[in-house]
Amino acid sequence: MTSPEPPDGTPRAGDRRTSDHDVLVVGGVGVDTIVRVPELRLPPGDSVFVEPLRDYVGHTGNGVALGCHALGLRTKFLDFLGDDPQGRMVLDHYARHGLDFSHRVSPHGTPRSANLVDAEGRRFSFFDGRHPAALRLPRDFYLPFLERAAHVHLSIVGHNRDMYEDVHRLGVTSSTDLHDWDGRDPHHRAYALASDYVFLSAAAIHDRLEPVLRSVLDRGRARAVVATDGAEGCHLLVRGEDRVRHFPAVRPERPVVDTNGAGDAFVTGFLHALFEGRGWEECVLAGSVAGAFACGGVGTHTEFIDLPGLRAAVDRARADAWAARD
Repeated sequence: MTSPEPPDGTPRAGDRRTSDHDVLVVGGVGVDTIVRVPELRLPPGDSVFVEPLRDYVGHTGNGVALGCHALGLRTKFLDFLGDDPQGRMVLDHYARHGLDFSHRVSPHGTPRSANLVDAEGRRFSFFDGRHPAALRLPRDFYLPFLERAAHVHLSIVGHNRDMYEDVHRLGVTSSTDLHDWDGRDPHHRAYALASDYVFLSAAAIHDRLEPVLRSVLDRGRARAVVATDGAEGCHLLVRGEDRVRHFPAVRPERPVVDTNGAGDAFVTGFLHALFEGRGWEECVLAGSVAGAFACGGVGTHTEFIDLPGLRAAVDRARADAWAARD
């Protein structure tokens, strides 16, 4: 059965032609150090040999921006960077990829994280969160870009949270990713209730999944909320619908080696389909395919599916789903 179309007001192709940017991503770049370990628990003793440590440009906004860019969306990315080796690494990386990025210098440096990744590709991240709670992107910096954007994706970094007043005033649609929100933390809730499309992980809310998703719609402005659930697929609740729908995971076409960035890739595939005016099932399928593809690349945000690859993989996944029903 064909799923209902996304609600009126979704930024579609006609709207985007009048804007300079299909997607404005704000916040969420840093450098990840990947530590590959046998398993995600401390071994006996006080040291263990591991594979060489690698640094990657990463974090959630980076993944969404580069993923959207790879799918051919006109993408603009804004954030703070430190005047440090990690900041220069980020700038060099974006220059190589041709990503349109602007920044303000933060005296607190470029954020970093250390991610443990086990043999199954599962990860645990230690994020340094060095930007203070009072830090904000200047309005005169972000507003000219927001005024020329069809859609804005705000990472939950804190220094962009004051943008929502302008986002709503200008009528720009918005999205956010709450990651492993527990359904209670007020920092995440502020983003959840102010965004039109909300993504999160089901990891911390399995026993409260439906009440948490429903609270986002009941108390906020969201048109839809999606909880990704790893190998279990994802859960979707749409405004005006009575039930949370479950969608099975897409079978990865490549061996799973690293799940860093899979959620960010899901967001990019989902948003691309949304902007094309696809139904909810098509949006979920595109997101699932993009997320599964990302799991086949070593490191954080090292490989992104392009648009021809996404379309072909979606067709194969759809054919597999129909074959499984027969």
